[in-house]
Amino acid sequence: MLSIVSTPIGNLGDITLRAIETLKNCSAIVCEDTRVTGNLLKQLHIEKKPLTSITSYSSGHHLEETIERLKRGEHLALTSDAGTPGISDPGYALVSRARAEGIGIEVVPGPAAFLAGLSASGLPIHHFVYLGFLPLKKGRKTLLASLENEERTIVFYESVHRIEKTLQELAEALQGQPDRPVVIARELTKMHEEVISTTVAGLPDIAASVMKKGEFVIVIGAR
Repeated sequence: MLSIVSTPIGNLGDITLRAIETLKNCSAIVCEDTRVTGNLLKQLHIEKKPLTSITSYSSGHHLEETIERLKRGEHLALTSDAGTPGISDPGYALVSRARAEGIGIEVVPGPAAFLAGLSASGLPIHHFVYLGFLPLKKGRKTLLASLENEERTIVFYESVHRIEKTLQELAEALQGQPDRPVVIARELTKMHEEVISTTVAGLPDIAASVMKKGEFVIVIGAR
């Protein structure tokens, strides 16, 4: 059995009772960073579990070993460093392979930063498009230009290292729509949570002044 276990994106209080029970009862945990997951288990007072890391750099051999363990009947839990596994992290590869092999899968739902950002934005979210992290180079300019005609609310992630550049690029790409609403959410569920509502016209000022700390969720209103 493979249990897909969502974990808090910041506030430990967001862990669910079912997630705690699953992490307690599984035989091992497949995670992104063993240090991050190990610290979570410590905070939850869960006895030390065998941890194995699966990342975008993991070899196919590593994935095969994990699948073989599942086939032998082991109960493995899949977690990400924060939030829901498979969303902008490499966990999807394991889930896809496990499903193809007919291995039992259960989902233990919980937080996702982009959903929290959408909820806090105050923008229409009955239809939206999620972009994950924007491309660093290839296709980036084309993607940004395409946002001008998007009729759904747009949401994506950005790192602290690129937030200023990305906001400046958004302002340039959408300069023909200066009143279009934009929401920038930072450190969601944490002590220094911040949600900034602005417009395309206001992005250059926000880019220069926003605190360069934490992970960011960017929400752009429909055109």
